[in-house]
Amino acid sequence: MTEMEKQAAKLDRISNLPWDVLDTILVNLPLREAARTSILSSKWRYKWTGLSQLVFDDKCFSSSLSMEERWGEIMKIIHMVQSYHSGPIEKFKLAAYCSPNFSDLEEWIQYLMDKGIKELILQDFGFVKRFKLPCGIFSCPQLTCLELYGCVFKLPSTFKGFHCLKSLQLTQVSIISDILESLIRNCPILERLTLLNIDHLASVRIHNSSLKYLKIDSEFEDINLENSVNLDSVDIRMFPMYGGIITRNNEQSNSCNFDRVFGCLYDIKRLTLSCHFLQWLAGDQVQERLPIVLNRLLFLDLKEVTLSNFKEVMVSLSIVKSCPNLEELVITVVQSNGSRPAMDCFTGLCLCGFMFHKLKVVRIRGIIGTRTELEFIKVVLTLSPQLESIIIVNYLGDRIPESLLLEVDRASEHVKIISLAL
Repeated sequence: MTEMEKQAAKLDRISNLPWDVLDTILVNLPLREAARTSILSSKWRYKWTGLSQLVFDDKCFSSSLSMEERWGEIMKIIHMVQSYHSGPIEKFKLAAYCSPNFSDLEEWIQYLMDKGIKELILQDFGFVKRFKLPCGIFSCPQLTCLELYGCVFKLPSTFKGFHCLKSLQLTQVSIISDILESLIRNCPILERLTLLNIDHLASVRIHNSSLKYLKIDSEFEDINLENSVNLDSVDIRMFPMYGGIITRNNEQSNSCNFDRVFGCLYDIKRLTLSCHFLQWLAGDQVQERLPIVLNRLLFLDLKEVTLSNFKEVMVSLSIVKSCPNLEELVITVVQSNGSRPAMDCFTGLCLCGFMFHKLKVVRIRGIIGTRTELEFIKVVLTLSPQLESIIIVNYLGDRIPESLLLEVDRASEHVKIISLAL
């Protein structure tokens, strides 16, 4: 080595760092920037192709490229990686709005399985074409995070479970209820489950004691959270199957829907529910309280509630009355006329001596100023001794005059009333 080369080597300390250190540096760059390191020197020409994490997102491509052109650029990079990569690939994320060739995608996924992939994330494509997952994905022992979009999900007979999987998200995936139930049962340390716009999901049966986070935003007819005792955050938005009315099956008629959903949620801290699911919970009869007291619930978000719908109001109040330590309440209402039965429910809260003892923040969105809405606001102000702020948002008109609310008896002397119009 010449003296000049020795001096250059001393100056180029980064190139001589161990690969695990270089890999840590490169994976924290956008993939496009990591690839540009190939021009630094001959030593760096193919270093980026050995990355342990590959993330394709919109930062990788010019916005002028079509979806087909983006996939072409992705395949060029994939072929480079396949040619020069020698170590493991721990994470692959495809989050670029593109139009994949699904046979190429399946081949690439199989390659990743052979590379010991731990995190596999496929997000939105330009269109949804249900592609078949390679069977190899179900025998990948290291998987800790799996997010799939637009595939057909079938378990092979040899499936023994994802024993390292902690996070699972399925979006616009075709999967039947029995397979979903079996999949969840066979993920013994699963902590996060997200189901979005699932095909053919008649019922959701979740039996997993390790699960902590659950989000469902999909069409379904039935749900059972039996034995999911460690859930601390639940977000459920239900759409009736085929866009029709909420139906009832034999299992529903034999047991109370409240019991089958809330019966084991002892540790829940955050709860978000939407109107159709509230209607489903009501069933034929509404219990005054839930089967258990949700002592740890601090945050409750009720979406698309029709305050003139007696059953929705009754279910909402049943949940609220079962949360003695609730600190934050968010309600989004849909337009409706006044309702005497619903107003009677609010008045009944005052008469029975109920109080929101720990409630600090209330946000009410979407109101238009009906008598039922104003009665609800008055009840919240009257029964909340610790209330710090109540924010009222009108989406379609002028804001509710604060003077109208200042006349109401308030249990909290320090509450701030904020009325907005958007």
